[in-house]
Amino acid sequence: MAGRAAATPLTRRQALAAIVAGAAWSVSSRARAAVEPTWVDQRRVGPFVCRSAFPLDDALLADADLASLERELRRVLALGPCKNQVEVVLLNDAQQHRRYIAERHPTAPYRRALYYQTKQRAVIYAYRHSELAIDLRHECTHALLHADLPMVPLWLDEGLAEYFEPRPADRAHGPDHLEGVVSEAARGRLVALTTLEAKHDLAEMADIDYRYAWAWTHFLLHGPAAASMQLWATLAALRRYEPPTPMSQRLAATLGSPETAFAEHFRAWPRVLRASRQHAGASR
Repeated sequence: MAGRAAATPLTRRQALAAIVAGAAWSVSSRARAAVEPTWVDQRRVGPFVCRSAFPLDDALLADADLASLERELRRVLALGPCKNQVEVVLLNDAQQHRRYIAERHPTAPYRRALYYQTKQRAVIYAYRHSELAIDLRHECTHALLHADLPMVPLWLDEGLAEYFEPRPADRAHGPDHLEGVVSEAARGRLVALTTLEAKHDLAEMADIDYRYAWAWTHFLLHGPAAASMQLWATLAALRRYEPPTPMSQRLAATLGSPETAFAEHFRAWPRVLRASRQHAGASR
């Protein structure tokens, strides 16, 4: 996510996550000399091998529910099974986490949670705090996407990670983003998809870009069927190693004005949610 100087306090949206994909996995003499923490717990959940410097709480693992996340991504996005192991390194606190990353990957940007991928290895770095389960769902979404797809456009990569980071019951509600997007859509204000497609580096992404990466992803998943079909077509092209047609062009060819359809989707979505809640209440 969008970075600032290390000494500057970060908002949750700026601090949460980053992908360093395709980076050189070189081990410097400093890294070789780095002291390994004492690992006190290890668990395996599907493709994820969690190595922890603190005793892993069953409640934390149940909350993160990584096995369910993998099943949901396979169901919703038709991802293939994750064939390679993903390491999840869990440190005691922010200080240990920052030091651990700096010693081993001094050129990597520091984030509260970090997904680092090379041809040989995929690893997630995080630490113990009150929103660790959210961080794990976000980063593990990145890992599962990149295990199946050779590349993912930055806006879609972050949009999907933002979408799947809440608990399953909250995903369509977008607790961190929906209210702002609905309010802006009502005023005719939005970030165009072409603006997001022009960003290719996490340093270019501001808080509002993450909100609209989530929002355009939500539109593709819950909006018109024609929009969802373009998402599946894009993912299929990526699996074939084909340079995908930009989503903005795909949507323009099928919907006419993607921005108009997007605004209509979010103006109507609160009513859809209310009707869904009422139906759920009536069926109890």
